[in-house]
Amino acid sequence: MEYKHTLSDLYQMQSLPLEAKIRMTEYRIRQFIEEYGRDGVYVSFSGGKYSTVLLDIVRNRMNYPDIPAVFVDTGLEYPEIRQFVKSFDNVTWLRPKMTFKEVIDKYGYPFISKEVTDCVSASVAFLKKNVKEGESLLECARRIDKWDKPKRLALLMGEFEKGWGEKKKGNVEKVHEKSRFSYDKYEFLIESPFPLSPLCCNIMKKNPVHDYEKQSGRHGITGQMAEESFLRLRIWLKNGCNSFDSKNPISNPLSFWSNQDILEYIKTYNIEICSVYGDIIEDLTGTDEVEGQLTISDMVGFENMKDFDAKKLPLKTSGCTRTGCMFCGFGCHLNNDDRFVTMKETHPAQYDYIMRKKEEGGLNYKEIIDWLNENGNCI
Repeated sequence: MEYKHTLSDLYQMQSLPLEAKIRMTEYRIRQFIEEYGRDGVYVSFSGGKYSTVLLDIVRNRMNYPDIPAVFVDTGLEYPEIRQFVKSFDNVTWLRPKMTFKEVIDKYGYPFISKEVTDCVSASVAFLKKNVKEGESLLECARRIDKWDKPKRLALLMGEFEKGWGEKKKGNVEKVHEKSRFSYDKYEFLIESPFPLSPLCCNIMKKNPVHDYEKQSGRHGITGQMAEESFLRLRIWLKNGCNSFDSKNPISNPLSFWSNQDILEYIKTYNIEICSVYGDIIEDLTGTDEVEGQLTISDMVGFENMKDFDAKKLPLKTSGCTRTGCMFCGFGCHLNNDDRFVTMKETHPAQYDYIMRKKEEGGLNYKEIIDWLNENGNCI
């Protein structure tokens, strides 16, 4: 597979000053608009801080107020986010065909990560077709020879090795080296009493957007950044910021920005963001609490303590650090994630709803989290 960029390119671009990044972003947006026209693009607007900065660049700095923003109203957003989005002109509101409750009832819950739940849901479906009478699903999984397992089950059990799948052809010797994507510590989820699924985001967010693009003929400009996940990093390395040749052309002109760049832009240019974030303040711990990591651009000027400048302290928000779907369980097991604890204080009604048992009109999150803690010690 050919890649448009290298990691060195990303590090170099991340180390640039904010003003240089703004100019580069404007150039990429202009390229995308020139390719498809003003009536052929839209700005994906979630109401979060990344897309708010992107919309400010497109409409105010580049003077494209006629380019529509598109917001997907899933019903899972913070109430403050919905009110914030209503304060903007020229916003198209989309809605999914299913509610969140309908999605989890039909497919399963979003916990741990998309990759893990994808392996779990596919593995459970396979095992139910192969389990013997009196045998548990986990016993069935361990009985089946690893070379006969589907790839996702082999990943879930830590049995996916280099050359996996080619052994039968006699082309590869045994290597006994786990894949870097091994999810073996989540093997216990095979016997989870509740279903897991990665489909929520597709059904609630992506499908309405795809329908809009087909009907309108427009292509999206989004606020995605490479540092957010390994998947987004790989996409940027392969396609760069503007993907003109993909099945669904897309522009991600903030790809080489960091969370710190976003916060610096908001603070420098006094951009209004949703109230749920609170204020932009200096982070005295010296860490970025949103992504849990510092990029090269964050470390410029910190090579030696003698060079330390209090004015360059990393920034953070005093309120919520993330404003995705309120009920999403992806990543909630990470050490620095306190979304549900925070929700209990800031949005008690929503917290009560997701924690209540289903028979009491809730979503049963308390029992799920308790089970995960007891069986996997991962929440």
